[in-house]
Amino acid sequence: MVNQDRGILSGLPDLDGPGRTRQTYPTVEASPGRIVEHRASGLVGFVVRVSSGVVVLRDRRGRECPVRLQPGGFVVDGQVVSLVPPAAPAGGDRDPSRRRTRTASGSVAVEQRSARVARASRILVEGIHDAELIEKVWGDDLRVEGVVVVPTGGVDNLAGTIGELQPGPGRRVGVLVDHLVEGSKEWHLAHALSSPDVLVTGTPFVDIWQAINPSLIGLPHWPAIPRDVAWKDGVCNVLGERDPAALWRRLLAGVRTFRDLEPALVGAVEQLIDFVTSG
Repeated sequence: MVNQDRGILSGLPDLDGPGRTRQTYPTVEASPGRIVEHRASGLVGFVVRVSSGVVVLRDRRGRECPVRLQPGGFVVDGQVVSLVPPAAPAGGDRDPSRRRTRTASGSVAVEQRSARVARASRILVEGIHDAELIEKVWGDDLRVEGVVVVPTGGVDNLAGTIGELQPGPGRRVGVLVDHLVEGSKEWHLAHALSSPDVLVTGTPFVDIWQAINPSLIGLPHWPAIPRDVAWKDGVCNVLGERDPAALWRRLLAGVRTFRDLEPALVGAVEQLIDFVTSG
C-alpha cells in the first residue's frame, strides 16, 4: 500500500530521535516574495502566498509548489528557521487614506489586485542577494507584471541558464550583472549574449552591496578593499563583523525605497523590467 504521507508536502524526519528535546528554531514571516529553501525537498523559490498551514513557493521556472509549514522546515539567509504567516496590520488598516499609494520603487501602487500568472520572460541575476534586493524594492511591481527573478549562482552560469530558457518572441530574458565596465569579464559576456530577445544591464560596482547607501549600516562611504581580499570579507573586517550573512541582513533591512539605492542600479533594473514586459 502506498504511503500517502510521503512527498514534497511531507514533514522533515525526526532528526532529534526519541527521548531527546526537540530543537526550537527562530521564526521568519512568510512574506510574499521572500526567497526560502524547503529543507525536505531542496526546493528554492519565492513565497507566493500562505494558507491553511501551507506555503506556496514559486521556483526558478515559474512553477508553484505547495509545502507544509513545518518547524525548522526552511532555510532563510543560510539559517534554519520556521516560517510563519505574515502578521496582519494593526487594526486591519481599513482606512483608505492611510494606504500606501506608492510602491518602494516609486510606482503607483495597484490596490486589490492579485499577482499575475508568471510570464515566460525572466530576469536573471547572479545571486540570492541580488534577488532579495530587487524583491525588496520592486517586488510589488514584479508581481503585478508576472515577472519572475531567477538567481543563477554566478555570472559563469548565466549562459547555460539563458540557453535553458530558450529566449524568443514572448520569452524575453533580462540579465543584471555586477562590474559591467569595459574590458571586464561581465562586459565581454554582455557582448557575447547579444540578441534581440536578451538584454544585459548592470552596474559598475564589484558587488550588489555597493549599490546600497552605506549610511544604512553606519558607513560614510564603502571602504576600499585590496584586490587580494574578497570584497564582502573586507567590508566585514572594517566593521568588525564576522558573519557576512548577518551584515547583509542589516543592510537589506535598512532599505526602504529606491532612494536607498544608487541610480545606476535603479536605472538598470527599470530597464530590464520594461524590456521583459514589452516583448
